[in-house]
Amino acid sequence: MTNPDPRPREQSIQHGDTEVEVEVLPPREVPLGGPRAMTVRRTLPQRHRSLIGAWCFLDHYGPDEVSVTGGMRVPPHPHTGLATVSWLFSGEIEHRDSTGAHAVVRPGEFNLMTAGRGVSHSEVSVPGAEVLHGVQLWLALPEGAREVEPTFEHYVPRPVRGPGWESRAFLGTLAGDRSPVRTHTALLGAEVMVADGAHVELDLDPTFEHGVLLDVGHVSVGDQEVKPGELVYLGPGQRTLRLHCHDEARLILIGGPPFGEEIMMWWNFVGRTHEEIVGFREDWQGQVLREGRLVPDSTQVAPGRFGVVADQHLPPLPAPTLPNGRLKTRR
Repeated sequence: MTNPDPRPREQSIQHGDTEVEVEVLPPREVPLGGPRAMTVRRTLPQRHRSLIGAWCFLDHYGPDEVSVTGGMRVPPHPHTGLATVSWLFSGEIEHRDSTGAHAVVRPGEFNLMTAGRGVSHSEVSVPGAEVLHGVQLWLALPEGAREVEPTFEHYVPRPVRGPGWESRAFLGTLAGDRSPVRTHTALLGAEVMVADGAHVELDLDPTFEHGVLLDVGHVSVGDQEVKPGELVYLGPGQRTLRLHCHDEARLILIGGPPFGEEIMMWWNFVGRTHEEIVGFREDWQGQVLREGRLVPDSTQVAPGRFGVVADQHLPPLPAPTLPNGRLKTRR
């Protein structure tokens, strides 16, 4: 459930000579519409905070009974200027993209699709998956990497354990374990499990800003009580993540140095200018429309910037209408 009070809770804490900004960002429910019946809880972007490091988007969903919600059924759609991260707690999702990648996303297995100059992909629940539960995140690509060729990577992080906790670092370094997955900016991404009653301290990079998303359980981050679905923002200067768990909990920890670039986000695109976004939309519509009508099968999508998702027969998603005014950048 979402927090009935949607306003962020703000405070600051003293860490040595550094005052660290802390915010608790409540989620908002977002119905994704179309053929995908799931509702997700979105904590990034927010009106006043668009990025944590390069992380620019965070959707948290489930646990959803697939027989009730219909599960995940996202037809081919485009991306530019970003990378997508898929991390599941339960269920399975079939991923297909225009690089030719075809993979099943499973719990505890990390999947990174870098869109670069343009990619299209689909995500569909695997038949037999009863409960779907996980997170979908986006990373904004820096200026020098926005036009790279699209890629897909898969990695299974090993668990690292300490007194009352277990972590899996899928990007960057946590608790002495480093992910081999290379990214275009310095990043941290990890799942952390905390036992009931445990007091845990994990070292952080003080040059990073961090986000802590609580999936389940009851946790205090420092002195701040956190409810499931909330995202805690920790500003640069924080050297230690202090967790006090009141019952067994699971959280997602993200981080990175402040991004330092203004970005423009609209629909599934990350760009820098209004004109760029308009051009991305025109390119996609040119691939999926034939004589003004949406092609009925994604194998009929025309070649172009976003490629074609092989062996996917769902109709592609057309781009929505752009707003009347000019799009605004975010920082």
